[in-house]
Amino acid sequence: MLNAVKMALRGIRFNKMRSFLTMLGIIIGVVAVVMLMSIGAGAGKTITGSIYSLGAGLISAQITDEEVSVTAEELKSYLPGSLIKGVAPVLSTNAVIKEGTSRSTRSILGVTAEYGDIYGAEIQSGRFFMEADITFGTHVCVIGTEVAGDLFESYDVLGKTVTIDDTSFTVIGLLEESGTTLGGSGDAVILLPLTTAQRLTGEKEISQFYISVLDTDMTETVKTTAELALYALTRHEDAYSVYSQSDILDAMDAVNDTLAWMLGGIGAISLLVGGIGVMNVMLVTVTERTREIGIRKAVGAGRGVILLQFLTEACVLSLLGGVLGIGLSCLGMELYGSLTGQSASISWEYALMALLVCMGLGVLFGAYPANKAAKLQPIEALRYV
Repeated sequence: MLNAVKMALRGIRFNKMRSFLTMLGIIIGVVAVVMLMSIGAGAGKTITGSIYSLGAGLISAQITDEEVSVTAEELKSYLPGSLIKGVAPVLSTNAVIKEGTSRSTRSILGVTAEYGDIYGAEIQSGRFFMEADITFGTHVCVIGTEVAGDLFESYDVLGKTVTIDDTSFTVIGLLEESGTTLGGSGDAVILLPLTTAQRLTGEKEISQFYISVLDTDMTETVKTTAELALYALTRHEDAYSVYSQSDILDAMDAVNDTLAWMLGGIGAISLLVGGIGVMNVMLVTVTERTREIGIRKAVGAGRGVILLQFLTEACVLSLLGGVLGIGLSCLGMELYGSLTGQSASISWEYALMALLVCMGLGVLFGAYPANKAAKLQPIEALRYV
């Protein structure tokens, strides 16, 4: 085997350019598999982590029928008080924000004082809303870090003024940086007291509620109770939707699996093309070295020795392409991380899988040329000059 590997490396060195072009298909396939699947896995972990950060005991309820109106008090009255931490209604809308001489539209959330504890909105500096802010509809706001950076180019925002739809609001709190979730960026929102947001937008109906469960083991029980409550309040099963974090995680797992199969399929096609290139070059190699094969057989080399020699050369060619592909994948992930500002690294699980596939391709696509070389008759092979 060692001699076969040495001969394979000697053959690769003898035809450097042809060997490199042959490996190029394998290299591209490995880079496609490792990078695409690593990026997909990283994105899935980021989103899943964002969902977990909200807490396993968080339930979201939405009223999808515009003709139906439900208050937080009505919903809360149906839920078992011993199992829930609270119910936080949310009024979601967009509003025009003045940024110096320019204007832009940003996401505005009208929330109650309970929202911070229920949804897990942590304050970096300042304070969250108090009951007095909700009762009197004060013109105060809590902003995300992205908003603070865009408006003030600083996180020192307490006491500063934000103009929303030509109405001034005093910043009383800055949210901790939370990143991007399924609902969008948690750093790009502006929170207002619910009553203030209702007066500002002219909307009274609440279409979204967050329910926090004290015991995460009872999440499904509370979810079912919330569904029954909303049915009793709306009398229409299509007028609402209720889902828990576990529902979202299950959906994300399904999406991640589909994405992995899709990305893996793209990489597999590239590797298949590379494997066909290996077979093509090995057939050419067998033709070029027919006389060598005849001489080796004439001096006693058996069919198995010839078969092993060319099969080893195909495997070495594929494995070298795989190793180079993994090296380029590491560089590619570093470049991707620097361009996107995200922490990115290759998944060594996928890298090992790619190497094993390369080995399999070497055996699969090298078997026919190697078998062809092994079947050559010495007298016929020696006729080649």
